[in-house]
Amino acid sequence: MELRQLRYFVTLAETGNFHRAAERLNISQPPLTVAIRKLEAELGAALFDRGARGVTLTPAGRSSLEIARAALAQADRFRETVREGAVGERGRLRVGFVGSATFELLPRLITSYRRRYPAVELVLEEATSVDIARKLAATELDVGLVRLPLLQIAAVDTRVIDPDELHAALPVGSPFADADSVELGDLAQQPFILQSRISVLHSITLTACQKAGFMPIVAQEAAQLSAVLALIRSGLGVALVPSRAAVSVPQGVRLVRLAQQVPVQTGVALPREGATLLARNFAALASDSK
Repeated sequence: MELRQLRYFVTLAETGNFHRAAERLNISQPPLTVAIRKLEAELGAALFDRGARGVTLTPAGRSSLEIARAALAQADRFRETVREGAVGERGRLRVGFVGSATFELLPRLITSYRRRYPAVELVLEEATSVDIARKLAATELDVGLVRLPLLQIAAVDTRVIDPDELHAALPVGSPFADADSVELGDLAQQPFILQSRISVLHSITLTACQKAGFMPIVAQEAAQLSAVLALIRSGLGVALVPSRAAVSVPQGVRLVRLAQQVPVQTGVALPREGATLLARNFAALASDSK
């Protein structure tokens, strides 16, 4: 039994006439007649009663019509699914992201991506940039949003999609909390809260402080930026955080612009070899959204 035969059967059932069915199918009538006879012979049952004014379904034909329609619908859906998969519009995409991407970048990208690729299943995983790069190389993730530059050589390709700058995150009780800007050197005697040593922000903060003429007094380290902000709220110290964090700063914390700009960048990362079409589509959308 072929899908073509089922399509002929359904069309003939709907038109009730070989001539009209052949016209709808854009074939001549004799091949249609032969195909229906072969289908009935294969099934061992008549599907139509033939009459001078057309055809009507037999009980066997009536009982099987909806199943034939469903089979054709499933076949059409199969073709569409194959097409969507071939062009990166269907499948499962594993996205790694750094915590700071949740402030503004990730929600914006996910909204745009779901609108453009609604049939793709997104699996999101928060991790450090180093872990994301490692998992991309090990094919445990498909694409990543990472803090640049990566601290370790990794088999990934990156491009900048979200340039930003660091601000001083201060408890409201700080004498600099209400200032328009602050010199980084003025914070030299303040205890600093840093992200963990594998974080890019850790090294960027240390480098910025060194350029300002001091080594920070490290009071605490935290794995996630949200934890850093919570510790600042508790009055345990200050930190340098991306300005994008302003949308999620908790009550009791102020972000103040640094007098000397300290740039930071978020990038999209792909494995250097074997990037999937789904991942390349995500990276292209992320790049276009800059």
